[in-house]
Amino acid sequence: MMTNLFSSFDPMSATFSMQLNWIAMFLFLAVFFPLYWTSFSKSGIMYTELTSYITKEFIPLFKSYKNIIFFNVLFMFILINNVFGLMPYTFTSTAHIAMTLSMALTIWLVFMLYGWINNTNHMFAHLVPLGTPIVLMPFMVLIETISNIIRPITLSVRLAANLTAGHLLLILLGESMVNNSIFIIITITMAQFALMTLEAAVAVIQAYVFATLSTLYASEV
Repeated sequence: MMTNLFSSFDPMSATFSMQLNWIAMFLFLAVFFPLYWTSFSKSGIMYTELTSYITKEFIPLFKSYKNIIFFNVLFMFILINNVFGLMPYTFTSTAHIAMTLSMALTIWLVFMLYGWINNTNHMFAHLVPLGTPIVLMPFMVLIETISNIIRPITLSVRLAANLTAGHLLLILLGESMVNNSIFIIITITMAQFALMTLEAAVAVIQAYVFATLSTLYASEV
């Protein structure tokens, strides 16, 4: 039995007397870089298909391929960490609000600073939508400012909450099998397999949503 329901999301749990949980995010490097050295592997083909699809989605928003490469790597980083964290009782950095908020806040802050320094008039124009009555302009500026400020919060909470919710359901279902009949154990096991399929889809979708929304926010500047 678990002493704490959220212990699998605790980055400070010790392993071999060392804090190794955060090192799990570097599995991204172990998976990502060998793709460039293995010819015609299944993982390489899947990576090529994913990046080509993501590039087609992002190319209308940017004129430079440098931004597209950045968001491709961001998508793959989140996706690989999500997939490695699918198993219950397994820590994944993308399910922790400290990690997701750090990523979202850094991306948002960099593009906001770039926009306000280099495209000041364009950023001011975004605060007042076209066709807004003069009376409503102060309120629209306030609303648009608040919506811009909360963007990194919504990005980070969306990613962390969706991954955490699925893990908690799997953990609760696993705990409910203790001291139960065979029929209940088989039923819960089938439900867990179905939930794992859903979690695999969530891992891909949330990586895509995070990268896509970050791209949309960046394209505004």
